[in-house]
Amino acid sequence: MLFDYLTRGVKAGLLAGVVFGLLMAGVANPLVAHADALNHDGGGDGHHGHSHATGGEGEAHGGGAVPTAVNRGASVLAGGLWAVLLGGVFFGVVYYFLEPAIPGTGATKSYVLGAAGFVTVSGAPWLVLPPVSPGAQQSLAVSTRLPLYAGMMIVGALTCLLAGYAYNRTCESKGHAAGVAAAMLPFGLLAIPALLAPTNAVSGGLSPALRHGLTGLFVFGQALLWLLLAVGHAQFTDHANDGSEIGVPSSPADEVTTAD
Repeated sequence: MLFDYLTRGVKAGLLAGVVFGLLMAGVANPLVAHADALNHDGGGDGHHGHSHATGGEGEAHGGGAVPTAVNRGASVLAGGLWAVLLGGVFFGVVYYFLEPAIPGTGATKSYVLGAAGFVTVSGAPWLVLPPVSPGAQQSLAVSTRLPLYAGMMIVGALTCLLAGYAYNRTCESKGHAAGVAAAMLPFGLLAIPALLAPTNAVSGGLSPALRHGLTGLFVFGQALLWLLLAVGHAQFTDHANDGSEIGVPSSPADEVTTAD
């Protein structure tokens, strides 16, 4: 049974990974390369591996194009594998264990889990460590940021579990509308660790418009990823419940009818 859930989650991850990879290849990577070029020209610390694609030293030696293509291809592949991992973990293992407790029925459960996944992996941590543009300098060290991010992921997950519990308990006695209102209340608790966490001051050489554009693109990409995961999982789960997947008869009666 767990294998079936895991299979559907991985399938959803593969579907989302393809679309997410195309977004990275067609939009994100060129914009990041442009930001790297500006950082390089501005003399900032934006010198990471693929900045040579902008006409720096790598191309002067005739070897910059290949590393750039490899780096961009690796980023697309990493994005796809990230989607598969999220699909397997959240829509496979987590869904298997928490399905009865997830609010809603049918496809709604997939979308609720997708929203909870976004809050857990991205939304809650961003309250403390918002996404930053390439080459930006951050006041907090990596050794501080990683525990902060992991801690906010745990807080986000606990908040989502509390919201689901509040919805189920309230909905039973007072109806759907009251359940939704009760589910929203726990998310206010996320403000507490956000206010107590140390401030991570960010500085960089990019213009505010480009910096905000990159941040917005990153947020959009993560939101789109979770939406695609939820849509794919809902479709694969619906097909599995209907027995309508390729090569799977919907019921033993169908086999008898076909034989006749």
